[in-house]
Amino acid sequence: MAESTGSGEVLPTQETYHPNIESYRQVYTESVETPEKFWEKHAQVLDWHRKWDKVLDESNPPFYRWFVGGKLNVSFNALDRHVQGNRRNKAAYIWVAENGDEKIVTYDGLYQRVNSFAKSLMDLGIKKGDRIIIYLPMILEAPVAMLAAARIGAVFSFVFAGFGAGALAERINDSKAKLVITADGAFRGGKIVKLKDIVDEALVQSSTVETVVVVERTKHDVQMQEGRDIWWHDIVGSRITYVEPEWMDATDPLYILYTSGTTGKPKGAVHGNGGYSVWIANTLKWAFNPGENDRWWCAADIGWVTGHSYIVFAPLFLGLTSIMFEGAITYPAPDRMWEIIERYRVNLLYTSPTAIRTLMRYGEKYPEKHDLSSLRVLGTVGEPINPAAWKWYYEHIGKSNSPIIDTYWQTETGGFMIAPPLALGLPPLKPGSGTFPMPGVVPVILDEKGKEIPAGEKGYIAYKRPWPGMFMTLNNDPERFKSTYFTKYPGMYYCGDYAIKDKDGYYWLLGRADEVLNVSGHRLGTIEVEDALISSPEVAESAVFGRPDPVKGEVIVAFVVVKEEHEGNGEVVNSIRKRIRTELGPIYVPEEIHIVKSLPKTRSGKIMRRVVKAVALNQLPGDISTLENSASVDEVKSAIEAFRKETS
Repeated sequence: MAESTGSGEVLPTQETYHPNIESYRQVYTESVETPEKFWEKHAQVLDWHRKWDKVLDESNPPFYRWFVGGKLNVSFNALDRHVQGNRRNKAAYIWVAENGDEKIVTYDGLYQRVNSFAKSLMDLGIKKGDRIIIYLPMILEAPVAMLAAARIGAVFSFVFAGFGAGALAERINDSKAKLVITADGAFRGGKIVKLKDIVDEALVQSSTVETVVVVERTKHDVQMQEGRDIWWHDIVGSRITYVEPEWMDATDPLYILYTSGTTGKPKGAVHGNGGYSVWIANTLKWAFNPGENDRWWCAADIGWVTGHSYIVFAPLFLGLTSIMFEGAITYPAPDRMWEIIERYRVNLLYTSPTAIRTLMRYGEKYPEKHDLSSLRVLGTVGEPINPAAWKWYYEHIGKSNSPIIDTYWQTETGGFMIAPPLALGLPPLKPGSGTFPMPGVVPVILDEKGKEIPAGEKGYIAYKRPWPGMFMTLNNDPERFKSTYFTKYPGMYYCGDYAIKDKDGYYWLLGRADEVLNVSGHRLGTIEVEDALISSPEVAESAVFGRPDPVKGEVIVAFVVVKEEHEGNGEVVNSIRKRIRTELGPIYVPEEIHIVKSLPKTRSGKIMRRVVKAVALNQLPGDISTLENSASVDEVKSAIEAFRKETS
């Protein structure tokens, strides 16, 4: 394995599902009992320029290092080995624009684009170890820029194109980026988002950036600063060139991705070249069992870790054909997702519970207009999926024939941690449960003091052992890395989430541990109440928070979006209350239920619960730079004002 064979990973050409869960148990047992031997074998999902000296270095916990001494190049593994093998003319991406235009780029075509742009970066003085910012919409230049940076060993930080100037400047300054790659603008919901203007504003607050490369997408007028700004097409042109890949240490940083909670400055999670790449290639294979001829659609944004891992790197490592969509899934009509699935015969769909709930609101008439028979596997990502949304997805989209791969993971974990292992032996699925841990993952449910708690009880989820996809540190802040993730339970990784392990060994994720309601001494997870709300046949989406109360400590306040056919129904609130009282008991019944037309969401589709709470309590909502629909804030305000008038 000293030199790469260039053969690429061989995938099944048809379904090869194992008939029972015993095969998973065997693989999992091997992964935790003989981890070095296990990862020695499964690291060969990639081609290595030089084999590692040590699989895992645990000498300086929690700064674990995987495949120490090994050398590889991410761009080579995504492109060169396929071009040298039998995938040269296979489609890597089918790109669909918001207006319906399409581009199909083969592995060879992507290889040529990446080499050309890698040479352009080198001509601009970018070298191994330099930091660059990528601030692009969902266009093909985004994966090209990421792979070109990886090819020459530059460390990139992709900033989601929904962030504003302040958030962008903060990330530029923390990473000390020398170069920014952006576009004149992005199309979103039929409108232009002026990205170049946002970059110009951000750079007033930054001093390290020397060059801005601009992709021409929307073609509206932009200001180009002489000596700093340059058009992508001017430096790339139509030249065909080759750039020798920089052979990186497995422990060298590949990218920095900033993740922020409700408080504190964004945390720059640093992922490496080796362990991360091994992890995401294997987890995609284990969880979804993709075939050589499948079409994979991860309907996320490249700006988030889901896009990094499962739109760009893992699908390309495995030689898949991916759908890449520029726009919003409800524009220009609520059947946009179903239309794309039908048109491009998508086999594997990976989307968010929020997207599913949004589309549920419009009913079954839209998916029923389209032939979705190509779908073989469905997946979810981003937050726990409510059982009602799971069932709707399974029955109306998968026609009760497609298993749902409910994946639980985080930016910091790199890839799936808990998910149904389709390729290893699919267990019976329980709607709302992520099922079992991926090989090599050893989760445990603990109480506040670190004691493991019995099955069926809620607690904090932590991980006993490192895994290859684990981030290596926080950029410029190793002490925060240790204190945030490894202090609460010494020797374990604590991810800040609440969970249950049931008597059958299935894991149920209940959301962030800080999103817990304390009602009359009862600790209730917000996700539990939201699940109950969504299970009401009238409700499409919900957001719950606790309002301080002098008697009960907190009372539950809920905002719900009802399905189209129930809009204007004056009995909806009473019906919801009755259902929750019957199913969960009176302690779970919200004190207030407000009907709104929409909830505040990020551009990636996540409900911004903290914004709902802040607006409802007349507080400042904090950073709303990723807010997709500003009118939703007015919806919350209006609902609260109407309620106060009625109750005053």
